[in-house]
Amino acid sequence: MPKCFEEKPARLGFHMPAEWEPHQQCWIGWPERLDNWRDGALPAQRTFVEVATAISKFEPVTVCVSSAQYTKAYDCFHESGNIRVVEMSMNDAWLRDIGPTFVRLDRKPASRDQEDKIAGIDWKFNCWGGPEDGCYSDWSLDVLVAKKILEIEKLPRFPHRMVLEGGSIHVDGEGTCITTEECLLNPNRNPDMTKEEIEQELMMYLGVSKVIWLPRGLFGDDDTNGHVDNMCCFVKPGMVLLAWTDNELDPQYDRSVEALSVLSNTTDAKGRKMEVIKLHIPEPLYMTKEESDGVISLDKTAKPRLEATRLAASYVNFYIANGGIIVPAFGDEKWDEQAYNVLSSAFPNHEVVMIQGAREICLGGGNIHCITQQQPAIPCIDLK
Repeated sequence: MPKCFEEKPARLGFHMPAEWEPHQQCWIGWPERLDNWRDGALPAQRTFVEVATAISKFEPVTVCVSSAQYTKAYDCFHESGNIRVVEMSMNDAWLRDIGPTFVRLDRKPASRDQEDKIAGIDWKFNCWGGPEDGCYSDWSLDVLVAKKILEIEKLPRFPHRMVLEGGSIHVDGEGTCITTEECLLNPNRNPDMTKEEIEQELMMYLGVSKVIWLPRGLFGDDDTNGHVDNMCCFVKPGMVLLAWTDNELDPQYDRSVEALSVLSNTTDAKGRKMEVIKLHIPEPLYMTKEESDGVISLDKTAKPRLEATRLAASYVNFYIANGGIIVPAFGDEKWDEQAYNVLSSAFPNHEVVMIQGAREICLGGGNIHCITQQQPAIPCIDLK
């Protein structure tokens, strides 16, 4: 059985790599909840297949799927030489938030018996807000996913008592973390911890020395209370993409402006002034009656998906693969095209792949970054 560390990762020499650093593989879930995914989850499943297939062109993919859905998922992927399907029980398919946050050892170990170069943090998960504010009432299977993945990979585990989801943090791999106060300081996460205490834990577990706090996340991202991965992400050290709108009447405008103010008046862990690239959001998108009616809620234990709800649609919610940028498209020709051009310019060494069915993920409360989790490659250098 893989070891379980009681020591904090940074003290052993671990840190969370940037997403653009080499991956061993990508982990992704499989949607099936009838009370979150419309029309028997079939449209969402088609999009998950599209996402997994796109990523598999750049790196191996592991799809986690329940026993009830295993045969169906296997049939979708078995002809791919770069996608494996593993059976895993989950309450829903948000691997970014319920899976482990992988960390890597990039310097000589703190002790002679420390040979592991990749490990995973198993944060506490409370379904984005606990019994009162969470997205569904039972998340007893989700809390085991990180442990199961690390067991499959035979990787050490760092358990943590702090509530945190992977979508609430982004790092540059050189000591800087970016997050939002709206999420991490929300009373439904860690009410017994101060901002300073949360920041210290981020430093000790992610191996960072600077935390940049944006006030709020994307407008309408109520499910996660403003995860940063819908709002802002690193392109490289010292450079970020920021969800933006030029429409001053859009409630998102004030959020983007205040985030820009924070970013423009801070430096990263290395003292670099932050360069901000604006990535315009699509025109406001709303859940249709047909989409809402397609969600079946029999026992009323999940957050309702209501007609006319504004969707938390953002191009920032993309996945960086080994040589690929897998980004949502929303059917907004103007802003889809601009997002493609901005991302192609920001990542000149990557191929940008737009996922045309991404609205289906958005209907469920997230997007491509939310359903994926990168596992970093083992460093080639000799650390002994």
